[in-house]
Amino acid sequence: MMTHNRSPKHASTGLSRRTFLRGLGVTVALPVMESLVPVAAAASAQERPKRMTVFYSPNGVRMQRYTPTVVGKNYEMTEILKPLAKVRDKFSVISGLAHYQASAFGAPPAGHGRSCPAFLTGAHAKATEGADIYCGISADQVAASYFAKDTQLASLELGIEPPSLLGSCDINYSCTYTNTISWKSPTQALPAMVTPSDVFEHLFGDGNKIDEKTRQMRLAHKGSILDFINDEANRLNRRLGSNDRHKMDQFLESIRDVERRIAKAQETSIEMNLDDLSVPANIPADYEEHVKIMLDLQMLALQTDMTRVSTFMLGRELSNHAYTNLGIPDGHHALSHHANVPVKIDKLVRINAYHMQLFADYLEKMASIPDGESTLLDNTFVIRGACIGESNEHDHMDLPIILAGGGLQGGRHIAAQKHTPMCNLLLTVLQQMGVPVNSFGDSSEPLAGLVS
Repeated sequence: MMTHNRSPKHASTGLSRRTFLRGLGVTVALPVMESLVPVAAAASAQERPKRMTVFYSPNGVRMQRYTPTVVGKNYEMTEILKPLAKVRDKFSVISGLAHYQASAFGAPPAGHGRSCPAFLTGAHAKATEGADIYCGISADQVAASYFAKDTQLASLELGIEPPSLLGSCDINYSCTYTNTISWKSPTQALPAMVTPSDVFEHLFGDGNKIDEKTRQMRLAHKGSILDFINDEANRLNRRLGSNDRHKMDQFLESIRDVERRIAKAQETSIEMNLDDLSVPANIPADYEEHVKIMLDLQMLALQTDMTRVSTFMLGRELSNHAYTNLGIPDGHHALSHHANVPVKIDKLVRINAYHMQLFADYLEKMASIPDGESTLLDNTFVIRGACIGESNEHDHMDLPIILAGGGLQGGRHIAAQKHTPMCNLLLTVLQQMGVPVNSFGDSSEPLAGLVS
């Protein structure tokens, strides 16, 4: 049973929680600045809010080369987990989690079409290729609904690949089910933003919906968003202590860096084929650069408390992206159904390990960003996983899940009882964030052994 009654401690506290720079319609939220906080509120300002992000990889993994065989702190870093060695103490591997609601229950066969929508909802998706989609509210949106009054954005949904738009993407299942993992309601799936410039404008623009020609004119007039806030930033710096001035310089440089990288990506226009639809997109041609820009934008939004909830998809489910940067010309989804052919398995494992490297870089950067007296990672629950485990079998009863941050103990392999509902983990994270829920999806209880 869920309740959303707000307690006084969650009420907005204005400048004691967040400070802004404004210029010509541009609003930039800043991280907490101790120098600007009244003495009486200084202690509470250091109690930073808890956040939640989801880092999603499509098409499952090769579980035999992912899951540790030893439980506890002394587990081995398997071939797929090895890229995470440098941040080992920041996360825990959780095995044994399952999604019963991804089962067919007499519906048409569609491993991806049911597993993807179940990932954060724990709900059984309705088999349909039409507009009458039906699933359930996702855990990220339960948290977003609770914290919505405290932040500029309730949530931020990010991805890499433009959505598939036509017909079904899996047998008898709408493409909507595999385009996103976020559901605001059983009938409202939230699309992921995939163009960095759109996200940047969404976060730091004036928020008005304008046509592309007008937007380009405004950008040309502005030159750089930061040009219009430098004077105010300089005035504000005179009120800051040395630590806060350094923090301000780092934060503004982070925005400048992202803005420069987006501008570089916009120098060329590439074409993407979406099921026979040709759609121009100003996104980086380099996959890894695209990923890192999107994650940097997400971290800026979290750091400034513009939102406390975000999801990120390395690719939509059923993605057939070819990782040519790894020397692999084969499509990802095609390799995930390897039919136990060794050369295909080896390629799939390389892709799985590459995704882990991107995740390791993400955790390392989050751990380097100050957030009050701790770090952004310390105050953020990061769920990393896929909606299926062994990809060749569409196995949704043994999921590859990692939980990082949130101030929880890391460096562990937690083996849940076989076929424990994934929703037990989602329930635990929601409760640890302070969201007043007693159950979620098909949860049976909070996940044992996670919170010490």
